[in-house]
Amino acid sequence: MPRQEAAPEAMVPLTPDEESVVRSLSRVIYALPRALDTDLVREQRLPLIEYLALMYLSEVPERQMRMSDLARACELSVSGMTRVVHRLENEGLVQRVKCTQDARGWNAVLTDAGLARLREAWRTNLSSVRRHFLDHLEGLDLKALGAALKNVAT
Repeated sequence: MPRQEAAPEAMVPLTPDEESVVRSLSRVIYALPRALDTDLVREQRLPLIEYLALMYLSEVPERQMRMSDLARACELSVSGMTRVVHRLENEGLVQRVKCTQDARGWNAVLTDAGLARLREAWRTNLSSVRRHFLDHLEGLDLKALGAALKNVAT
């Protein structure tokens, strides 16, 4: 009679609590960005992806990033980011300039008008993030949760 091997860790069924977390996270991954986007579009006429692009640009030196780096930060393809930046450029919120280190590359640069627009939309985003997400985490160790989510995302 063959000896039974221990089941690999991946074959251990989820506990009810683990199952609940996994299923809830799957819903949050889709529902939270939609809720934030809805609030930003309704109150600011600014889609979440455009808000995020302005935010990331505001946080870097000289308020500029290579298009590929901005796309990565926003979890978009370079072509998708190009479309977003084109819309922001048409509104005077961002400029595209040739990369000085690499003549083939382009940088997106946040304009003063773009920074002002980001500041204008910030309160709406903050309120939305609190209402749709943070208010539901009351009593949890947010530092530990943040570290755990960061580990999952890497």
